[in-house]
Amino acid sequence: MSGFKKNFSTGWADIQAAITSHHQITVLGWQDVATRYRRSKIGAWWLTINMAVLIGALGFVFGMLFQQPVEEYLPYLTAGFILWGFISTTIGEGCTSFVSASDTILQIRMPLFTHVGRTLWRNLAISSHNLLILPIVFLAFFKQPSWAALMAVPGLFMLILNLTWIMLIAAVVSTRFRDATQIIQNFLQVMFYLTPVIWNPELVPERAGTFILDMNPFYHLLQLVRAPLLGEVVSVATWTITTLMAAVGWLAAVAFLGAYRKRIPYWL
Repeated sequence: MSGFKKNFSTGWADIQAAITSHHQITVLGWQDVATRYRRSKIGAWWLTINMAVLIGALGFVFGMLFQQPVEEYLPYLTAGFILWGFISTTIGEGCTSFVSASDTILQIRMPLFTHVGRTLWRNLAISSHNLLILPIVFLAFFKQPSWAALMAVPGLFMLILNLTWIMLIAAVVSTRFRDATQIIQNFLQVMFYLTPVIWNPELVPERAGTFILDMNPFYHLLQLVRAPLLGEVVSVATWTITTLMAAVGWLAAVAFLGAYRKRIPYWL
């Protein structure tokens, strides 16, 4: 127990120092976005255009396959696809947060959590562009948002809270074991098909639904934001599961960072 407390204190000190110097996270994050789309007139909007085209094509194909009304299916697909893109890209790039910033870590003394926050901020900024597709889809089908949409704000906060501790653990593990990045990305690809992103939960048989939905953490993370955007109420079970995930995950992630913080520069 004393070892856990020591590791937790060390990890929390690093996170606290990064939050105190939060301007480093935002500046580095914006620099990443600017560097990625340098000399591009449209910039990050290319991702939004590509996603809009992809959503339109998927909506047309799967709408016919699932025999669902387009005015109901396309908003559902749009919200789910944009959120899944944010979740998968954030976790996937989170694996390489320390490896990508190896030069900075080896030359400049700063909290390691800064680089995880940098990755999160970068993906949050890019995904905010994609989120603008949703109101366009709503307007196209004359779908009016309800007051339940306001619950998407605390839902997004809980989603980010869970993604951050997942990124933190994935970054440490992937720095030590470089193959872990490919394993995690392949796992996310499998979970994409097991999570109701392009298919509706109503299509799943009752027995299978208990395993695929209730036991799927990504489903609950999606529902935190997607359900309010579509005018639905997030279930108590989803809030309970995601809150427990955040509490247990952060305890483990902070202690994990504290235990291996000094070894990360040597692994780079």
